[in-house]
Amino acid sequence: MDNPNFKMKIALASDTKKPSKISLRAGRAKYYLIYKNKKLIEIWKNPFSIGGGGAGWSVAKVLSDKNIDLVIAGRFGPNMEFALKQQGIKFKEAEGDIETAL
Repeated sequence: MDNPNFKMKIALASDTKKPSKISLRAGRAKYYLIYKNKKLIEIWKNPFSIGGGGAGWSVAKVLSDKNIDLVIAGRFGPNMEFALKQQGIKFKEAEGDIETAL
């Protein structure tokens, strides 16, 4: 049976451009690796990874604009959780290897 997650558009927080480990910080992750049908389709460099407050809100908005269904990161702050819920995006905390998380 097909895994329904493979049909979703999934964004995984990462500190590198390569699929290695999941970033512990959702709003401040350096990159988001975006997958569809278990295939890497985009690497988004997060301009909100450094700077002042509001990273979670801003990242959630961009991911919504990219039609992301699920976001995976090590930890989500309460503001980013709220913003993702407002956008109708599911989220999951996970640690370890990106390929395993898919």
